Amino acid sequence: MIRTNLLLAAAVAITPIAAEAGDPLPAFDVAEDISRFVFAASPVFGDGMPAYGNAFITQGYIYPAGTLDGGVEGTLPNGDPAFPDLVIGEWTCDGFFVGDGMRTETGALVITRQVYRFNDGDLLISHGPELVDAGVTVTRAVTGGTGDYADAPAEIDQVLLGMSEGYGVRLQIELGAGSDAAAGGSDHTEWDSGVRVGPMPTSGSHEAS
Repeated sequence: MIRTNLLLAAAVAITPIAAEAGDPLPAFDVAEDISRFVFAASPVFGDGMPAYGNAFITQGYIYPAGTLDGGVEGTLPNGDPAFPDLVIGEWTCDGFFVGDGMRTETGALVITRQVYRFNDGDLLISHGPELVDAGVTVTRAVTGGTGDYADAPAEIDQVLLGMSEGYGVRLQIELGAGSDAAAGGSDHTEWDSGVRVGPMPTSGSHEAS
């Protein structure tokens, strides 16, 4: 009986520690691996670039917030992460081109679902528009989460930090749109790469005229 009571007391003592969830990251960066960007055969423009309604899927790497500030690339030309020791998860994005498809010059370029799968198994899912405008914040809806993100805020903010030819988009994600904790004083200064922002299939692709 004494042994049973001791075991129960020990279980009660350790249960709160085991059940205590960690804190979700208030922000993180995403670097697209353009080698995994695939879009549908149609509809496309005459030059082969995705037009309105084209479906696509792409993937990339999740880094700690600030990793990609100042125009730093998070992906190597062969698709590998530029900072493998800093990768904290995998980003998957699927959706549809809107606006004027790949020719969109301002506003919403795509409507997407994004799944952020962290190395510890936690998930965060968001839906909403993505802008072609670098340095401009867009709010997306959080539609699901597990683990540390089970009680994530209802919104996230996304900023397109930019892209360079063939390497894919660079994003910064902040939880809790408008909150002090999410804002964190991040600097969204954009590095001007001289190329059109938005996903591009290959480094050799030319822009739509």
